[in-house]
Amino acid sequence: MIDPRAIVSPRAEIADDVEIGPYSVIGPDVVIGPGTWIGPHVVINGPTRIGAGNKVFQFASLGDAPQDKKYKGEPTRLEIGDRNVFRECVTVNRGTTHDRGVTVIGNDNLLMAYSHVAHDCRLGDKIVMSNLATLGGHVELGDWVIMGGLSAVHQFTKVGAHAFLANNAAVTRDVPPYVMAVGQPAEPHSVNSEGLKRRGFTPEQIQNIRRAYRVLYRSGLKLEEALARLDEAAREAAEILPFVEFIRSSSRSIVR
Repeated sequence: MIDPRAIVSPRAEIADDVEIGPYSVIGPDVVIGPGTWIGPHVVINGPTRIGAGNKVFQFASLGDAPQDKKYKGEPTRLEIGDRNVFRECVTVNRGTTHDRGVTVIGNDNLLMAYSHVAHDCRLGDKIVMSNLATLGGHVELGDWVIMGGLSAVHQFTKVGAHAFLANNAAVTRDVPPYVMAVGQPAEPHSVNSEGLKRRGFTPEQIQNIRRAYRVLYRSGLKLEEALARLDEAAREAAEILPFVEFIRSSSRSIVR
């Protein structure tokens, strides 16, 4: 299952059924789980742990040193879950000692060609990063986030679950769950209602989220006043609670 032209370190741990294509390089301290397919010309350096059923296409680079001038070669890590797809020329860097020392990617994510995940990022599940989408260091993406082509997220910024970043969006502040953000710098545009329909949200739940969006972005209320109203709404509609909790925990302020 390993092409004889591949270079695999004896210090790597590779499951028996892993396929590795020609001219790929697997470094020491790399662990690759069962059912994973590594195409040709891929480079994976460690410490990196890759789960089961992943696919890594040609010229991708996973687990190399962070692009951080403060990094001095410390043994930081990259941890990847199951069933992720890394398309051509994707780059994912390890963490730094200036954070938790680890970059984390969850399960069932699709990273399209030339997308980049910088050091210390934390990605949830079922995320789509379209072609050339870019994350700065220490970014957090919630489950089901979609990043349009050429969109970018500033370092230390958070994007909530089910948010949608339009193509070419430049995100410099936190984007709450369910919100579609557009522009440079990104601003709130609407609720990602189509995405919510596809994920099984009921019409009533989507309507509640739209009402919450209007309270936050269309009512003219100050943020604390809007949050007070949203707290009341969340008692009757549980889908609003992640919206409120995200806003309260924001450290960079939210797009508004």
